[in-house]
Amino acid sequence: MTSVDEPARPNGRIRDAARTKAEILDVATREFARAGFAGARVDEIAARTRTTKRMIYYYFGGKEQLFTAVLERAYGVIREAEQELDVEHLDPVAAIRRLAELTFDHHEQHPDFIRLVSIENIHEAEHIAASEELGRIGSPALDVIRRILESGQKSGLFTADVDAVDLHAMISAFCFFRVANRHTFGALFGRDLVDPAQREHYRNMLGDMVIAYLTADRSED
Repeated sequence: MTSVDEPARPNGRIRDAARTKAEILDVATREFARAGFAGARVDEIAARTRTTKRMIYYYFGGKEQLFTAVLERAYGVIREAEQELDVEHLDPVAAIRRLAELTFDHHEQHPDFIRLVSIENIHEAEHIAASEELGRIGSPALDVIRRILESGQKSGLFTADVDAVDLHAMISAFCFFRVANRHTFGALFGRDLVDPAQREHYRNMLGDMVIAYLTADRSED
């Protein structure tokens, strides 16, 4: 990481560091989502903020570190939502449906997150792998899913031999595809997967698919 001394403040103004960093991350999120890691330019990010390129390097160290910070914050948003999810009072079927709806809502409301994850996959998750914060953050949803699955299996409601990671992947796959592939799917099949008029249809369909899989009659298996 490049060491950069703190630059002089314009007109002697003392800027709030947290606010400045948040502003940089807001703009950087949009720029990386728009242009990708390779195409994004720190100069462009600086030009769109009330700061300088030198200030960006002071706070983050460089483009690699800035992109990692963007990913850390983006994943932090969904992890925070997962931590706040309260399904303990619900039966297993309603709880799993609520968890699926949380992922559905988040991915729809944060298209930049979908783009950032797609970009990071192009780079084979090298920034995530190098991030200590993301290594610690895990997914609170997995703990919730484990508890729900255990409850549903004990009660006999859930018959599927599936673990929390598999179920998380199943839910994420639908939610991610719907946003990430919106334009190609629409061009090929003439249907907008994020059409507001169809939102509840797809939201319910996701829950129905997950519940149908978990509760299917496997007596002949």
